Amino acid sequence: CIYGKGLLLDYHPACKIEVPERLTVSHEALVRTGLTDRCVSIPVREATDADILLVHSEEYLEAVKKTPYMTLEDLKEFTLQYGDVYFHPNIYHCAKLAAGAALQLVDSVMTGKVRNGMALVRPPGHHSMRSAANGFCVFNNVAIAARYAKQKYGLKRVLIVDWDIHHGQGVQFCFEDDPSVLCFSWHRYEHQKFWPQLRESEYDNVGKEKGAGFNINVPWNKVGMENSDYLSVFCHVLLPVAYEFCPDLVLVCAGFDSAIGDPEGEMCATPDIFAHLTHLLMNLAGGRLCAVLEGGYNLTSLPQSVCQTVQTLLGDPLPQPANLSAPCTSALESLHCVRSAHRPYWSCLKHAADPPPSDISTKRVKLTEVKEEEKTVTEEEKKSPEEKAWPEPPKRVAPPVRSAAVLPSDVACPEGCKRFSSSEDLDPLIGCSDMSGFLQAVFGLLLPLGYEYDPDLVLLVRMPDSEVHDSVWQQLTALLQSFAQGHTLVLMQDEKACVGPTASCLLGDPAPPLERLQAALPEDVEAMERLRHKLQAAWKLLRFYCQSESTNIKHCMKELNLLA
Repeated sequence: CIYGKGLLLDYHPACKIEVPERLTVSHEALVRTGLTDRCVSIPVREATDADILLVHSEEYLEAVKKTPYMTLEDLKEFTLQYGDVYFHPNIYHCAKLAAGAALQLVDSVMTGKVRNGMALVRPPGHHSMRSAANGFCVFNNVAIAARYAKQKYGLKRVLIVDWDIHHGQGVQFCFEDDPSVLCFSWHRYEHQKFWPQLRESEYDNVGKEKGAGFNINVPWNKVGMENSDYLSVFCHVLLPVAYEFCPDLVLVCAGFDSAIGDPEGEMCATPDIFAHLTHLLMNLAGGRLCAVLEGGYNLTSLPQSVCQTVQTLLGDPLPQPANLSAPCTSALESLHCVRSAHRPYWSCLKHAADPPPSDISTKRVKLTEVKEEEKTVTEEEKKSPEEKAWPEPPKRVAPPVRSAAVLPSDVACPEGCKRFSSSEDLDPLIGCSDMSGFLQAVFGLLLPLGYEYDPDLVLLVRMPDSEVHDSVWQQLTALLQSFAQGHTLVLMQDEKACVGPTASCLLGDPAPPLERLQAALPEDVEAMERLRHKLQAAWKLLRFYCQSESTNIKHCMKELNLLA
C-alpha cells in the first residue's frame, strides 16, 4: 500500500470544513494504528503542465498559475468567478502536488512496485472542470490520473468509482462521451435540491454519444442512508456492470463525507462499510486499485474510514458488517431507476424492470416509511450530524497464519500456507458452467444473502465434476472473504492444479481479471429471478424494486418476458 500527502493552507473565513486537519488526523490515525509501517510511502511530485492539460484548458491553467503572485484582494476577486472554491497564494503549488501524488500512485501500481494504494491529498479534485475550479477543487486529480494511465500505459478501460457524497460533476463532464472510462457516482441529490444542484446528476444522465451507458449516477434523495443501502447499490448495479466492463485499472474518488457524522453528507453509514466497499473492488483489474482522497469533514469518522480503507488494501480480514437491515424505500427507488436507465447498455441489466411511476416521489417515500417503520423522532435523530455517536470500528487482527492447507503428500504446499495432515474424500456436488450467469448469481443472490445472514464461517466446496472456470473460482473465493471476518474453509477433491491459485486468494492476493462478460443465458437469468422473488420477502438485501408487494408478481413476469 502507498500513500502520499500534501497540505493546503486556507485563508477564507467561509472555508470552515475543508481544513488542513483533515489530512493531519488521517495521517496520525494511520501512524497510531501501525498502518504506515506496513505501507510504502513515496515522495510526491508536482503534476507537470502536460499532465494538467490532459484534462484542463490552457487558458485555465495559465490563470491559476498567476494566483501565487496575486494580492489578497486580487485572489478574492479571482475566486468570485468560480463556485465554492477559495484561493490562497499556495494553492497552485498544493494542487499540483495533489494531482502529482495521484499520478505517482498510478505509476507505482501500474509498474508493479505496489499492488494498490491510497493518496491522501488536498485540495480534492472531482468537482473541477475543464476551465473552472469548483467545490474546493482546483485540478481534477482522478480525471487527470485516468487520462494519464490510458496515455502512458495504453489502458483500454478505466473504472472510476466516486463514493463521495457530492456529485463529482467534473469527472462526469470529462468522460461523458468516452466509452473507455466507466464513471460511477452516488451522491446526495434530494431531487436537485442539494449542491451542486445539477440536472446532470440525475439517474437518467447515462453519458453521451459513444459514451452512452458509461456514466452511472445513483442519486440519494434523502439523508440517513445506511450500510445496507450502500451494499445494495454495489451488489445490484456497480459490481455486475463493472465485471461486464472488465477494467484495466480502478480509480476511487474516496470521499468520506458519505460516512456517519459528516456535516455535509448527513448519512448514517459507519466507517467499517468502506472496508467492504474497497474489498469488493479489489478483484477487478487484477487488483490494480488507486484510491484518492476527496471529501470527508468529520474529524472522527474521516480518519476511521481512511484506516478501514487502507487496512483492507493491505489485505487484512474484513470486519463484520454492522447494522445491516433492509434498504430504505428511497434507496430502492433510486436503485430501480438506475437499473432501468442502464438496461439498454448492459447485458447484466437486460432483465431490469421499467422505471417506477412518476408519482413515486419523496412524498410517497415519506408516507410509506412512516407507515411501514412507524418512525418517531428520537433524541438521537434530533442531533446534528456532528453530534451523532457511533462505536469505534472493531480492531482488525491478522492471524499469524493466514491460511492453512490440508493436502495429499504428492501436492506441494503453496507458499505462505501452513501444511496440515492429509484430507479425506468428499461427496460430489453439482457445479455451474456459464460464467456470466454464475457471476450474476454471485452479485445478485450470494453476496446480498451472505451480508444479511452474516455467517461466522464460510464453507466453499469444489468437486472434480465442477465446470466452474478456474478464474471464476478464484473470483468467488476472493469475494467470499467479505464474510465471517475471512474465516473460510475450502474443500477440494482431486483439484491439485487449483490448490495454488485458491491459496493465493485466501492469502489476500487479487483474483486474476476475467474476460469481458457476455449476456447470461436466458434460462439462467429466469431461474435466478424466480429464486430472488421467492426469497426477497425474507431476505431484504435481495430487493431492488420500490413498488408495493402487490405489484411484485407483475414486475417479475414482465422481467421474465423480456428474456423471450
